[in-house]
Amino acid sequence: MRFVQDNQSSSSRGVLRGLHFQTRHPQGKLVRAVQGRVYDVAVDLRNGSATFGDYYGVVLDSERQNQFYIPEGFAHGFCVLSDTAVFAYKCTDFYDPSGEGGLMWNDATVGIDWASVAPGITPLLSEKDGRHPAFDRAAKYFDMSGKWTGR
Repeated sequence: MRFVQDNQSSSSRGVLRGLHFQTRHPQGKLVRAVQGRVYDVAVDLRNGSATFGDYYGVVLDSERQNQFYIPEGFAHGFCVLSDTAVFAYKCTDFYDPSGEGGLMWNDATVGIDWASVAPGITPLLSEKDGRHPAFDRAAKYFDMSGKWTGR
């Protein structure tokens, strides 16, 4: 795979970013916590996948130096578990603001268990992330190769 863009963000405890995806230029992302700890989540949005609508979460920790790859066709988000965190990710395509998409971070159908990994943390969301729509099992999201097929 080929990475074309590197991004880095800094956040404080409880900040929850996501769940994001790109429609016009879907991105694969290789993510890691450069400093601190985050709970990182990917939701499979590939229609026809055996894991469509399922999520996988992992704690990324700068001390362990572990990484997580999120393929094209997945929504992505994370919550900061440490006092602060620096989060870095390499992307397989360039960010395109006209192709921003997202899912509600606490969608009941997807059922991400943020609380068991981040006990006592009240998620802090941007206004934009607080307005993402719910997951729709009947919607068309991505094909199996990670290309957007539309809603």
